[in-house]
Amino acid sequence: MVKITDVARRAGVSPSTVSYALSGKRPISEETRRRVEEAIRELGYRPHAGARALASSRSNVLALVVPLRAGIHVPVVMQFASAVVTTARRHDHDVLLLTQEEGDEGLRRVADTALVDALIVMDVQLHDPRLPLLRALDRPSVMIGFPASSTGLTCIDLDFKAAGEACVEHLARLGHRVVALVGSPPEVYVRRTAFAQRVVEGFTAAADRCGLASSVHPCEAAPGAARAVAERLLREQPALTGVVVHNEPLLDPLVDAFEQLGLRVPTDLSVTAICPDETAATVRVPIANVALPTAEVGERAVELLMRKLGGTAVPEATLLPPRMTRRSSTAPRQVP
Repeated sequence: MVKITDVARRAGVSPSTVSYALSGKRPISEETRRRVEEAIRELGYRPHAGARALASSRSNVLALVVPLRAGIHVPVVMQFASAVVTTARRHDHDVLLLTQEEGDEGLRRVADTALVDALIVMDVQLHDPRLPLLRALDRPSVMIGFPASSTGLTCIDLDFKAAGEACVEHLARLGHRVVALVGSPPEVYVRRTAFAQRVVEGFTAAADRCGLASSVHPCEAAPGAARAVAERLLREQPALTGVVVHNEPLLDPLVDAFEQLGLRVPTDLSVTAICPDETAATVRVPIANVALPTAEVGERAVELLMRKLGGTAVPEATLLPPRMTRRSSTAPRQVP
């Protein structure tokens, strides 16, 4: 096996100079770099993954930054991750998954090494503290999510505001006049997580536009919490006939809780959701939903990065329109 010392001997330099040429950590002259590259080609030396592809200074590794914070629904996150990994492999790239909550310090530590070529960043907040660093990095990045201002960034996601609107408009067309949003866990809103905030904006705007009475209820992702929020809704909004759910684990428990309280779905209460299709379709009463396009978002995020790495201009904003699928959980409002 050819070693780095063999390359150094052939190029007439020290092993540390070969290392610098591979990692880019210190500047070396073009003449020295050329000799190192020639020695590598002649000897067939294969550097380790963090320093391969010398001529392009590429590692062929993408970082997927998804801090697993409280309130995140991990199964959906893993759907995004699977799409990113699968698409990256088609482009001969590996993926480094970063799950710690480290803010911009963690990003800077990764970006300051030759470990990754580019970054995909998830769990975006409206005023995300990572934004200044992402705008300043010399490595391409794509955000899955939209902060309050996406200027100078590349962002892609479902149009969650339009998704919230679509759910309310569907209920309004069926004649429902009093609706509620059972939303993400409270800590998601405390962080001002962008997708959750956008759903609230869309839900509220559409309810106001359609002349509906509405309310928003953050909820922990637990069966006991589902029962508590159902009881509160019926106590505070006795005329309630339409519910939008943006909290995947609550779908089955909510249907059960409302029926235990005397409301049948969809005869007495229509339910819609923003969630993956496979989740909506497997609830005891299949739920009408706006799909979370996890596979498409993950794939297109990688494609955007590949274009940026190739020097091609890409749009700053890519918003995927909502797609509503009607199922048996909604029906026209029963008029007494």
